[in-house]
Amino acid sequence: MLAALAIRDVVLIDRLDLAFAPALSVLTGETGAGKSILLDALGLALGARADSGLVRHGREQASVTAEFDPPPGHAVDAILAEADLEPRDGPLILRRVVTADGRSRAYVNDQPTSVALLRRLGDALVEIQGQFDQRGLMDPATHRETLDAFAGLGTQAGTVRTAWGAWRDAVSRHAEARAALEKARADEDWLRHAVDELDRLAPSEGEEQRLSDTRAVLANAEAVLSAMNAAADALAGEDAGADSAVAQAQRALDRVADRAGGRLAAAAAALDRAAAEIQEAVAELQSAADDIEADSGRLVEIDDRLHALRDLARKHGIEPDDLPALHRALVDRLASLDAEGGGLSALAEAERRSRAAYLAAAEALSAGRGKAAGRLDKAIALELPPLKLEKARFETAVERLDEARWGPDGLDAVGFRVATNPGTPPGALNRIASGGELSRFLLALKVVLAESSTVPTLVFDEVDSGVGGAVAAAVGDRLARLAGRLQVLVVTHSPQVAAQGVHHWHVEKRVAGEAVTTSVAALDSAARREEIARMLSGAAVTAEARAAADSLLAQSSGSRAGGDRAVGAGP
Repeated sequence: MLAALAIRDVVLIDRLDLAFAPALSVLTGETGAGKSILLDALGLALGARADSGLVRHGREQASVTAEFDPPPGHAVDAILAEADLEPRDGPLILRRVVTADGRSRAYVNDQPTSVALLRRLGDALVEIQGQFDQRGLMDPATHRETLDAFAGLGTQAGTVRTAWGAWRDAVSRHAEARAALEKARADEDWLRHAVDELDRLAPSEGEEQRLSDTRAVLANAEAVLSAMNAAADALAGEDAGADSAVAQAQRALDRVADRAGGRLAAAAAALDRAAAEIQEAVAELQSAADDIEADSGRLVEIDDRLHALRDLARKHGIEPDDLPALHRALVDRLASLDAEGGGLSALAEAERRSRAAYLAAAEALSAGRGKAAGRLDKAIALELPPLKLEKARFETAVERLDEARWGPDGLDAVGFRVATNPGTPPGALNRIASGGELSRFLLALKVVLAESSTVPTLVFDEVDSGVGGAVAAAVGDRLARLAGRLQVLVVTHSPQVAAQGVHHWHVEKRVAGEAVTTSVAALDSAARREEIARMLSGAAVTAEARAAADSLLAQSSGSRAGGDRAVGAGP
């Protein structure tokens, strides 16, 4: 509930601190005393549009601070978490500062925030009902949610939202896969041509390097062969080859080996190994020479192969060594075209199933809304006669939307309609009813919807406009019944309504020299009696007016002591 309101330098208000209580609080005062300024100030704290005209003349800024005490787990906690603000530990304090040049700042528990967030929090905490207020029930966008809350369809509505999200995801996945397949199909001719080129070339891993190395050898074949021949002659030449020298040394040692007592064995073994190594080296040189002579005619072929590899790599914008990987990737893409067609069928089936699940949940929600609409209309009809709207008709319209307009809230548009005269078709609530009628329709709606309301504080601005007598008494009775469940603040000119208040505030304009200020005072029982008497008789308070005030106060007190009727129970 709204626990406190601190106002500084707002229009005629210099400094004002108000502490509020549960139940019904009434604000009364002469026309022009500044009651509307209080509501404008509260609206600032709730995120209403700022206007430099609200800053008191001669002051640099105006500020309004509203303190609330919502129960644990209230919707505001989720809003704070979503906005990454620190969770509250106690009351929730909304503050708004407006400067003389029209700029404004918003704070939540002293944390700077946006006005939009302040408005979201305000909408979850306070609902202001008045002839000219376009929020709350006056906003057609709230009617569907209001009907769902009245009918207790929150769980079903959540199921529909979840099913809608699943359907949208399935549609998105199917569309993305279809677009990818269509693109692949469009590129299929190019893909087949590219794979065919790579098939014919058949590049292998590291092929360019191997060919480059071979080409370098072949390009210098004459010099390489000359060096190899020289090395072979040095090792195994007919005149002075290393093999001849080793053989001569072996023969020399062999002649004296039996007389050396084994001391020449190691040397003889080394010469044996040297002879074998020389023979192997000569064989390797001969084999390499044979290879070079055999490849000497492949230089043109190798050049052509290198050119083909490098040309195709440039065509695809890659290095020649990456051609084998590209080849495999394109072959896989080509092979996957048919497989993707099968996957597309699976995604289409998933989309169909998720659409069917959404429709089933949404149809059930629509059926629940249709039944609840009839119950709501009957409950409102019971409230209208005592409010002097016995000829009026209230209708909750639940209309099926075209598929293009289906959404997370289901298949329906919901609107509250009224007909104020017999024989006339019902029209939108905010277009058909006159100011006074509209206020009473809104009161009847709030009485019926009180049990399902998640907003703990209701503010009514002159809901009794244009009525008196028994109708005003009926208005007061319903406000009192509402206040049995919610905190209710009402600005009123009706003594019948004022008498129902548990708390009574008097708004007064005071003039001191050239300074004009608005003050608000809590009335005790005697002052309250005098104020209601003034409302009954005008400026001159008579004994008869005081007696009538006593009667109204006694009736209201007796009604509370005897126990109020259930909210929404009818007249």
